[in-house]
Amino acid sequence: MPRLKVKDMPRQQQKAVKASMAEQAAMKMVKKSSALKKISAACKSAAKRKFKVWPSAYASGWGVRCTRAGGPSRFGGGKKKK
Repeated sequence: MPRLKVKDMPRQQQKAVKASMAEQAAMKMVKKSSALKKISAACKSAAKRKFKVWPSAYASGWGVRCTRAGGPSRFGGGKKKK
């Protein structure tokens, strides 16, 4: 049986196929998103020094923001210039 093109299908079926294609595209984007990457080792150790409890929401959030910024030297707790 030959495969039908989307424009040759009934309208309801077209909507279902397009929604399925959109879901697949969204899943690919989730896999590639930076939210799923690990916290860098430097930011993790900096967060452990900064917070009393390491596996906490505050410390982990700080570590993620630090990683996104490019490292502890570019994020948070830096020395003030005189």
